[in-house]
Amino acid sequence: MAGPFGADPTRRGMLRGGAVLGGGALAMAAGLGGIADLAGRAQLGRPPGGSALRVGYLPITDATPLLIAHAQGLFEREGVTVERPVLFRNWAALAEAFTSGQVDMVHLLMPLAVQLRFQLRAAVRVVAWNHTNGSALTVAPATRRIEELAGTQVAIPHWWSIHNVVLQTLLRQAGLRPVVRRSPSRAAGTVELVVLSPADMLPALQVGTIGGYIVADPFNAAAEAKGVGHIQRFVGDVWRQHACCAVLLHQDLLDSRPQQAQQLLQALTRAQLYARANRPQAAQLLSGGHYLPQPVKAITKALTYPQAPYEQRGALHHPQWQGQRIDFQPFPFPSYTERLVTAMRGTLVDGDTTFLDTLDPAAVHRDLVDDRFVRRALDRLGGPQVFGLPGPLTRTEEVSPA
Repeated sequence: MAGPFGADPTRRGMLRGGAVLGGGALAMAAGLGGIADLAGRAQLGRPPGGSALRVGYLPITDATPLLIAHAQGLFEREGVTVERPVLFRNWAALAEAFTSGQVDMVHLLMPLAVQLRFQLRAAVRVVAWNHTNGSALTVAPATRRIEELAGTQVAIPHWWSIHNVVLQTLLRQAGLRPVVRRSPSRAAGTVELVVLSPADMLPALQVGTIGGYIVADPFNAAAEAKGVGHIQRFVGDVWRQHACCAVLLHQDLLDSRPQQAQQLLQALTRAQLYARANRPQAAQLLSGGHYLPQPVKAITKALTYPQAPYEQRGALHHPQWQGQRIDFQPFPFPSYTERLVTAMRGTLVDGDTTFLDTLDPAAVHRDLVDDRFVRRALDRLGGPQVFGLPGPLTRTEEVSPA
């Protein structure tokens, strides 16, 4: 059975992580191997009187703004000291480290943020979006249509992810049925969903263990570069400008150190502006600074995907959306949170979903998101139009799997 963070609690990683962190729901979390990265540098503790903040991230291009803010000294320029960001190997490990207070600021899957707040009652808040788009469904080289995934396993990075939500939408649109913990059947048109860390997906596809995976870049770009898979559909071509990852802070930091929270958001928004205007240079910083382990060629491709080749082969159904490219903008639109919670209710996961039953999708945003700081940061940069956002900061969600 899945633990609260979405992986099997019988894994040895849980024993190691549970011994470090102690009891409660968090000790039952799964996939805690990433804690070892933090423990090796910080002994899982704060130095007496230490004031430096810690950022946690996964080695994916979703983390770009947080990493660029550190690489370019933007945090320090705003007056806040941030240690070198700590790399984690999977979402369960990052969520565990964040909720237990080992890191202060993270990019986290938006549906996972909903779970933390409303199922585990964690005192955390979404303070901004970290990016939009930036993910894709990658399949084996011989696969040409989604219908051909019948009878295979497809990997997702976490049960509570936009990847799982969109994948199931695509499968049902193709007449397929997602299943969990059941052998997939080509005759029955079923596809088994399995959770893998992003780093494990490409090797699994290469050896044929899975028929495909849906995940953030640069793992999709890397599969194409290695010739072991190709992009079937971009997630941003299904849900226009969706937020895969949001930026989260602890409620006590917002309450006790609001000026520090403001400084963090100002550094983040400046990093987003830089990344969207200087994509090749951002790729060099991410690779050359050793923040991301993938080759610079794959990182660059992930930040600068062309449009024409993917439109021609059908990976883009809505080319005007530019869904093939990751984008960077910080404002968390309420319409997205509401639509996401509704979609989560209809998404199959290996775990408890009852916490969603009593949620009012229209009210979730007010409790989950604190946008005071990002609004001020936008004003200081010249307003929403600097990011191409509408002045009223409202929008209508566009979702089209066809």
